[in-house]
Amino acid sequence: MGVCRWRAFLRRQSPNFKVKPNRDMSAPLPSGIRTSIAGSLPKPAWLSETQKLWPQWKLQGEELLQAKRDATVLWVKAQEDAGLSTIGDGEQARQHFVHGFLEQVEGIDFANKVEMGIRNDRYKAMVPQVLAPLRLKGRVHALEAQAARANTQRTLKFTLPGPMTIVDTVADRFYGDRVKMAFAFAELLNEEAHALQADGVDIVQFDEPAFNVYMAEAADWGVAALEVAAKGLNCTTAVHICYGYGIEANNNWKKTLGEEWRQYEQVFPALAKSSIAQVSLECQNSAVPMDLISLLSGKEVMVGVIDVASDKAESPEDVARVIEQAQRWVPKSKLIACTNCGMAPMSRELALAKLQALVAGAKLAG
Repeated sequence: MGVCRWRAFLRRQSPNFKVKPNRDMSAPLPSGIRTSIAGSLPKPAWLSETQKLWPQWKLQGEELLQAKRDATVLWVKAQEDAGLSTIGDGEQARQHFVHGFLEQVEGIDFANKVEMGIRNDRYKAMVPQVLAPLRLKGRVHALEAQAARANTQRTLKFTLPGPMTIVDTVADRFYGDRVKMAFAFAELLNEEAHALQADGVDIVQFDEPAFNVYMAEAADWGVAALEVAAKGLNCTTAVHICYGYGIEANNNWKKTLGEEWRQYEQVFPALAKSSIAQVSLECQNSAVPMDLISLLSGKEVMVGVIDVASDKAESPEDVARVIEQAQRWVPKSKLIACTNCGMAPMSRELALAKLQALVAGAKLAG
């Protein structure tokens, strides 16, 4: 969609989006192999700093809220134009995929952040502190979930951080027990997940990159906490497990993992026994053995076919090649072609090119 068409479209948007309770399912939708993004997409320059994992907003108050709505709708339409069958909000209303949730949680001090090592000290970040019992202040993601639902007839996926990944991204000054705090966060995630389901979200996905770092703990209690976060949901549930955004710290870490990345091997058996319906794995330009998919028997598998650490768009043939390899281990009906991880730190132009390659490659393979 051209710039003028986008401006005209956004001018027509009301500040208060209305959820469409009954979608018109007669609208033509993409067929063949399903396609989806993992979660985040680049934020436009008029909303925030660009190509940063923790960008600063450029607006405040009602203007910021309207800009978040507009950015959400822009990416919903861009995903539709690219031909994706499953649409996400692109995490446009969140500064960071974890902290966007935490900002609406009581008991957390954002005013006095402290520096902490993230993902087993892979990199440092300034994080808020948990100082008191945790409780939601109210709805967390209603604005962007309702905006997305009101503007697409396609399957809508919405992402939340997983409990283990949250506890790895905050400083605990209250619970004194990593597991206890994770289950406390799981209860809050479940509350918001049910509200998202009521908003019309079709898939609620929990992002757990920490599962690839603390593998024994993930199998021991991480999956159990995830089940608490997803309990009672009637919509499809998913978990995204990647090797991280395409930032230098993550790329350097991957270089230390050897010729085969077998982290999934420790947690996939536990997930196979869980109630979670969809599980992701990173495949494009990775050293993950494809046969690990066999550990997810019965699950729908989100196969990462787009490398978020590369500054070059894949060709449709690149994408199709990975899909065809994955089909040795998972039937087409249970395969979803996806990005390896979120694309928030990427340029907008590159992200669009990668979305187009994702869809073209899925068509080629399907």
